[in-house]
Amino acid sequence: MNPQPDIKKLEEQACNIRISIIEMLSKAGSGHPGGSLSCAEVITVLFFHVLRIKPQDPNWPDRDRFHLSKGHSCPVLYAALAERGYFDKKELSNLRRLGALLQGHPDRRTPGIEVASGSLGQGLSVALGMSLAGRIDKKDYRVYCLMGDGEIQEGNIWEAAMACAHYKCDNLCAVLDYNGFQIDGKISEIMALEPLKDKWQAFGWHAVEINGHNIAEIIKAFEEAKTIKGKPTIIIAKTTKGKGVSCMENVVDFHGRAPNETETKQALEDLKKKKSL
Repeated sequence: MNPQPDIKKLEEQACNIRISIIEMLSKAGSGHPGGSLSCAEVITVLFFHVLRIKPQDPNWPDRDRFHLSKGHSCPVLYAALAERGYFDKKELSNLRRLGALLQGHPDRRTPGIEVASGSLGQGLSVALGMSLAGRIDKKDYRVYCLMGDGEIQEGNIWEAAMACAHYKCDNLCAVLDYNGFQIDGKISEIMALEPLKDKWQAFGWHAVEINGHNIAEIIKAFEEAKTIKGKPTIIIAKTTKGKGVSCMENVVDFHGRAPNETETKQALEDLKKKKSL
């Protein structure tokens, strides 16, 4: 981990990733912009500051593991992987094409993808397996798992949460993209999660709440997680669905709808203006 992160550079990188998200979804004509845009800063900090990885050797045995449990938000992950050099950026323009490197949900044909995802609720169990494997193999890698807030309404998540605490998986850090919306509407109206921090703590986790768009807070939370011993950590990142694009922010319709031509133009104008500031 870089001890002196360049916050401004990371903010610019997050903006570049958002631009790629809009461009690839617009060309594909389908996909999930809202939850991809909301976690751009978290993904940026992970892939450009936190993760111990070798893009030229994706299967390096000592790499840190990252699993995108909310697989529908794969555009943000694909953009980051391309920026880090796992594959040529031109592949982004083939998103969701039959037989292409980048499918609508992640799978292992894509360099940098550890495990296929898309069936929500399963990711934390996958991360638990990775965590325990590292212990058995006497490896010091860390495991990171990004989940969605609608996703954690599923019981499988809480079974895994109990097991992670039971096995004292202190090499595991989960992140919750808490943007407040799921496919059918507001989280608070469909299945409320609060008091969320208290719930995770009651399940035996170290829990941290942050502003999921503040790079400095995100970095601090990941650094704190590395110091916690005897229990896993969850970072509850409070975010905005569709962050960075005025016509998409907090609009549930953009959970799973690609922007049309007019919306794409507006989105790119918003993001490029922000990048120039």
